[in-house]
Order: sequence, then C-alpha cells, then structure tokens
Amino acid sequence: MMIRNQEEQLLSTVQDCENGISMDLFLHLSLLPAVMITGVLSFLHKRSKRLAIDHRLPFLCGRFAIVVPLDTIGSLSNRWSYGFAFGAVSSSVLLLFSERYIPFTYPPWARAIVYLVGALEVGLVYFPFFACLSTPFRVAGAVLGILYSLSWIIVTVWNTFTCPSGEILGKYQKVITQWPSILSLFFLLGRFVSILVKAIRIHLQLEQEDPVELIEQHQMLHVKRLLRKIPAPSKPLSWFESRVYEWDPYFKFPNRIIGTAIISLIGLYIMTLTDYSLSDVAFDGVDRWKNILKQLVTSCNQTEALGAMIPPLEEFIVVARKSWLATTIFASLNSVAYTFHVLACYRKHLKRLWKGQKGFLPEKFHNPSSAVSVASIARYSGWQIAFTLWGYLIVHFVHFLFALLFVYLLVLPIQYGQVLNMLTNLGIIILTIGLVVALVIFQIVLVQIFFLQDKISPTDKHKPLALNNRKAFHCFNYFFFFYNVVMGVGNCILRLLCSIVVGTWLVSRIDRTIMQRGYENMDAGYSTWVGMIFADHYHNNPVMVSFCQLLVSNTLERHTASAYSTFSNTPTASPLNSRARMRWMLFYTLLRNPHLILLRKHHLSSSSSLRTPSSPQSDGVLQAWVMASQTQSGKAVSQSSPEIIVTPAEHC
Repeated sequence: MMIRNQEEQLLSTVQDCENGISMDLFLHLSLLPAVMITGVLSFLHKRSKRLAIDHRLPFLCGRFAIVVPLDTIGSLSNRWSYGFAFGAVSSSVLLLFSERYIPFTYPPWARAIVYLVGALEVGLVYFPFFACLSTPFRVAGAVLGILYSLSWIIVTVWNTFTCPSGEILGKYQKVITQWPSILSLFFLLGRFVSILVKAIRIHLQLEQEDPVELIEQHQMLHVKRLLRKIPAPSKPLSWFESRVYEWDPYFKFPNRIIGTAIISLIGLYIMTLTDYSLSDVAFDGVDRWKNILKQLVTSCNQTEALGAMIPPLEEFIVVARKSWLATTIFASLNSVAYTFHVLACYRKHLKRLWKGQKGFLPEKFHNPSSAVSVASIARYSGWQIAFTLWGYLIVHFVHFLFALLFVYLLVLPIQYGQVLNMLTNLGIIILTIGLVVALVIFQIVLVQIFFLQDKISPTDKHKPLALNNRKAFHCFNYFFFFYNVVMGVGNCILRLLCSIVVGTWLVSRIDRTIMQRGYENMDAGYSTWVGMIFADHYHNNPVMVSFCQLLVSNTLERHTASAYSTFSNTPTASPLNSRARMRWMLFYTLLRNPHLILLRKHHLSSSSSLRTPSSPQSDGVLQAWVMASQTQSGKAVSQSSPEIIVTPAEHC
C-alpha cells in the first residue's frame, strides 16, 4: 500500500507539473520563430543564378537564397560547435522513438507519414542553431542565435528545475536526463557571443578576418609529410597511444562524425538510465506477483509440488534482477567503447583509401555507385545512432544470458556446497571439447608427418602441397570419414551458435558486416558505411584538396594581377632585349587601347595628309582612325578578346 501511495503521489505531481510549461507544446510553438529566423537569413543571402522570379520581382535583387545548416562533406570549421548543436537536439531526437509528443490521433496505416512529419518538424525547430553558425553574415547570425538559444535555455531550465520529477526515473528525472542538452545550449550561447564579439572586432579593424581556403592546416601538414624525402623522426609512443589510441595531428573528424558520436553517447546515457529504472520497476512488479502467488498457494492448501515451485522461482527472480542490473553497466560500457571504436575505424579506413588500398573491403564494394555513396552521407548519422541504441539493448540481453549461465553453472553450485559435482560436470564438458579439438589437431599433425612430401628447400616454412604415401592416405580418409560425420553435427551447431553470438554482439558495429562472404550487399548498414567513407575519400583527400587549392590560388592570382604584372621591370644587360621589351609593351598598350593610336606624335604631324590616299603613311593613320572609331562605338577588340601574353624572347 505504501508503494502504491507513493506511485499515486508521483503521478499526481507529474500531472500537476505538466499543467505548467510543456516541452512538447513549446517544441510545436518554436516552429514560428524558427521559420522567421530562417526567412531572415535567407533574405540576407543572394542567389548565384538569377531565376524567372527575379525578372518578375526585380526589387528582390536575387535574395531569399537557400540557407545551408552545415556542410556535412567538406567543412571542418566549427566542428565542436556543431557537435554541441547536435547535443542540444539529442533530447528531441529520442522523442521521435515515441508517439506522445504528437498532439492528435492518426490511423495506424499513417504511422510512417507521421514519423516523417515529426522528423521534419524537429529538424525545422533546431534549424536556426545550425544556420546561425554557418551563415557568412556573422553579426546577424550571432544576434539571432543568441536570442533563440536564450529562449530555449530559459524554457528548458525553468521546466527542468520547477518540475524535476518524472514517471520513470522518479523525483529528479528531468535534471538527470536534461543536463546534457542544457550544457549544450549554454555552450551554443557562449559560441554565439564569441562570434558576435569577433565580428565587431573585424568591423572595427581590430582583427583580420580568416581567409577562406579549400585546404586546412592539418591537410597541408599531411601532404608535406608525404613529400618529405627523409621521414621526420617519430617520438616514442606512450602506453595509451600504443595500446588504445594513437593521436594523429594530421587528421580531423568532420562535424558529421562528431555530431553522430555526441548524440550516440547522450542517447546511450539516457537509454541506460531508462533501462535501469524500468527494469527495477518490472522486477518489483514480478516480486509483487510472486508474493500474491505465494499467498494463494498458502491460503488454498495446494499440493506440495506446486509449493515446491516457489523457492526456485524466488531464486530465479533474485538471480535475474542482480544479473540484469550488473550487465547494464557492462552493456553500456561496451556500447560506449563501440562508439569510440567506430571513430578509430573511420580514420583507419580513410587512411587506407588515401593510400589506394581497398583490400580490406569486399570485392563488390571496391567501386560503389556515386548515387549510393552520396545517399550514404545522408543516411549514416541517423542509422549509426539507431544501431547504437538498439545494439545496446541486444548486447545487454546477450550479456544477461551469459550472466545467468555463469551464475547457475559456477556461482550457485559453489554457494550450495556442490563444488565437486560442479567440477565433475565442468570437467566432462571440457574433456569432451578437448577430445574433439585434439582429434582435429591429430588429423592435421598426421597429414603433416606422413602424407606430405619433404621440403624442397630447408629454408621453406611449410612442406609443399604434394601427397606422399597415397595408399595410406586413402585408407586414412576412409576410416575418418565416419567419425567426421558425427563430429560435423556438433560443429554445425557450434558454428550456428557462434554466428548468432557474434552477429548479435556486433549488431551496433556499422563499420563491420555481420553477413557471410558474398552476401554483404544484404547488410544495409555496412553498405551505408562503405558508401560514406568513399564519398569522404573523394571529397576530402588531402592530396586532391591541395591540388585544387593550388589551381584556385593560381587562378585568383591571374585574375587579380595587373596587366603589367606579367612584365619584369628588372633591366637586362643587352640593349637589344631592352628595346624589344619596350616595343612589346608599346604594342600591348596600343592593342588594349587603340584610341591612343591617334594621339601618337607621328600621327598628329601627318594629320594634314589624310586626304592623300596614295600616301602609305596616310593609310596607317586611316586604319588607326577606323580602330579608334570602332572603340568609341563599343566594338573594340580589347572588350572581346582575352589578354595575349608573349614573352620578349618570343617577340625577338
């Protein structure tokens, strides 16, 4: 009765708190300011290409362009800012797995459509956080980001600390589950303030704006390391670097990978707490039902057989409760380790692709489709988060089964003084497995000694694949045939069990396929992983990016340079070269400015002879007059022809 009264008080408190600020309602109401902020940022942007609407509405001046929330392929700036933006989204992402935030009822057949609409709503509500970070209009983005993040901080903190209780985790549920999102929101607020201060300093010319370049510093260092003739001396690795993770200063994870890892870790944190609380409540309910059943057996004077079932049931409930709660820790640590291991595999696989190594991939995935690779970029983050959360539950259940086997095979026999019986059974199992393994090894050793020819060279590691004693080998095959049939039955079952255990254990590892060789295409998660790393390889290869940076830099220098920047003002020793250089500069100037021909000295002095058509000098003046007139009418050659650069040596 006391437990029931506490639950009723908790439920009434939760219902009273929901009469205040509802986060689900605030999520729906945030659509309006999110759309307004997106509209303002879209108005500030100008489209690179003019559309038909620009001719009908010329006052728009090409505004209302597409606002990009974040570059998921090539950008490496603001990585941790985007990561904390994903952290702020994490609480609402987990809402998508439930249906309680939807304010209306819908038919069962429309569930997929409702999930799509809910995902679009969550994406639009949190769109301003990402758009204000990525917009080139730093002042406007920072101001709007500060206002929007402040509103979310105020409402979230107020709802968390004025109504901390919940239905699952009890009195401080919201404080326990919402602190990662609140911390992410405060980080975003500080980041927007930093962006605003920096933009003001740049406007006041107290600080210079960072140049926009294709290549990042770590990519440039990676290319320099490749171009070194003598490799730089490497310092000795520490214990952590040699056994756990080696830090690479020439590699950076993109914002997509960091955001995915942060949401996965926050989701695992919330999932672990929910699992712990729900399992505790479930086992309490089982205990109540057990007590009710025990009272019924006692009051109704049931048979001894039914009464004898109560102690094993009580023992199983106690063992199951302790095993489930203990394996909760191991399953959560296993999932966290998988999350970081996926990051290490991402770096390792990309580095192999940069070297041109594809042997670690199945042959079918060596040249994936371009459409599949680009689509994998969009699918990866969502699938990795879902695989991580579902993988936690599946791995937890596998750990739970192993814990039950461990307790019933080892712990309970020792507790009840049945050590001898336990050791006898364990010895029989180990002896049986050992005999099977020994017979397999015996066949290999027998073949190695009697049925293979000697080494061709003493330095060879293995004997050649050439038979010796063929008649004895045929007899060996015949007599072991019948035994191998019996042994094959046990190995078949063992193979199936190992496949099930390994497949369920690695279900959250999207970087590794759980299908057999030849059936990797059926593993949609692994196909997404391969397509994603190929897309990142083709867009972020440091050598390719460095080459593109060189092309862009040379193009910009060519366009920004002056026409006379191609000439060298350093005087040469030969007067002939100096004279040729001067003539070339004169020719280039007159070619680009033909109206200056009429202002030359010998043309002015011979202006009186323009009427004499037989004079060759007058023909040149007439041609100059025609060229000048064409220039004044807008048909000059200089307006339509590119610059022609000829070196003085070529002119000579």
